[in-house]
Amino acid sequence: MKKYEAVFILDIRKVDDDGDAFSKELAAQVEALGGKVELSTPMGRKQFTYDIKKRKAGIYWDYVLELEPAQVFALKDKYRLDERVLRCMVVTYDRPATGETSSKLAAEN
Repeated sequence: MKKYEAVFILDIRKVDDDGDAFSKELAAQVEALGGKVELSTPMGRKQFTYDIKKRKAGIYWDYVLELEPAQVFALKDKYRLDERVLRCMVVTYDRPATGETSSKLAAEN
């Protein structure tokens, strides 16, 4: 399995509890696809630079997932048409596992 980072922007008008129920639903969906959620971080409500679907702000959630590469498309496809989700982005998680920053690594080289 491969690690991915997913960021979801939720519609404030469609989510009642700042996205907690959505987060639990997403974790259940990832487990149903054979993966696991390593970390879910609520990032709070943020204003947009420009309107997205006539909304001026959204609730951000950041997830670190372990999934098979073929299952990432199934996850994105499920939430693509969900009316609670304004935007969804899934990228490969490539942060250092040891916690060292890139400046420390560059200083050593």
